[in-house]
Amino acid sequence: MTSDLKDLKKMRYSICISGAAAGQTVVDSRDKAIVLGEAIARTGHILTTGATVGLPYFSAYGAKKAGGTSIGFSPASSLRSHVRKYRLPHDVFDFINFTGMDYVGRDLYLVQSSDAVITVGGRFGSLHEFTSALEARKPCGVLLGSGGTADLIPQLMKTLSPPAGDIVIYDDDPERLVKRMVEILDDKYEDIRTQLERDEHWYLKEGLADPSLADPDATSRVSNRRG
Repeated sequence: MTSDLKDLKKMRYSICISGAAAGQTVVDSRDKAIVLGEAIARTGHILTTGATVGLPYFSAYGAKKAGGTSIGFSPASSLRSHVRKYRLPHDVFDFINFTGMDYVGRDLYLVQSSDAVITVGGRFGSLHEFTSALEARKPCGVLLGSGGTADLIPQLMKTLSPPAGDIVIYDDDPERLVKRMVEILDDKYEDIRTQLERDEHWYLKEGLADPSLADPDATSRVSNRRG
């Protein structure tokens, strides 16, 4: 097996950073958001955000600063609309998905496209993303001490007793929170990681490995697929 193929087999999770676009928590927790982005990048995973300003922007900045990958989910339908109508940034993203779904739809799309959601600071939009993640049974991390939504969530969870409360973790250290979240995702996707380690995903071989090692049934399987 080639070294390139071994690199492909490393699982990379998409971890969403949800936080306020404006307000006091942006002032107070900017540095914490940057550290979250850096931590995600340094663990080799992908940062996802709402392609917006404020804390999500600073987390994307941190990810890029650390050499990581940053993907934004915009409420706009095009780059022109993203910059002109919504007045949102574009400089800290490797790719922007122009959803055309405005803010509410964008939030849901972002959450569903991520493996986990971490809340830092935040206002009502961050609360919407948190509850959406909870309903979708996505692991949720909450950075305590970052203000706003993040510091209100523990009381909300205690008062409302949601059925998926066990998938929420809390920490006041951004690097430790990311580390714990990655451990949760490793456990969640253990079956897939095991399959990849056993090389059961034959399509990863095609064109990369020694032809003599290729799955003899691969050609027939490909011919039975559309496209």
